[in-house]
Amino acid sequence: MWWLDVIIVVLFAAAVYGFVILVKSQTRYMSRKTSRTAADMYDDYADTPRQQRRVAQQHGGEWRDDPGPHP
Repeated sequence: MWWLDVIIVVLFAAAVYGFVILVKSQTRYMSRKTSRTAADMYDDYADTPRQQRRVAQQHGGEWRDDPGPHP
């Protein structure tokens, strides 16, 4: 049953090759150039103003409603 050993080696090689292809495509996707900045995405992922105010108070900070420059 030498052919069973060959099939196992071929399947293992195919699995390794598939994993490498998957990792390469994921790396390309995650590191592609984009014109979006963190400031552009802030509204999509930021906490609500109430949650931000609560966290600021818990950490001894101060909440500002204006997004102006901070000293």
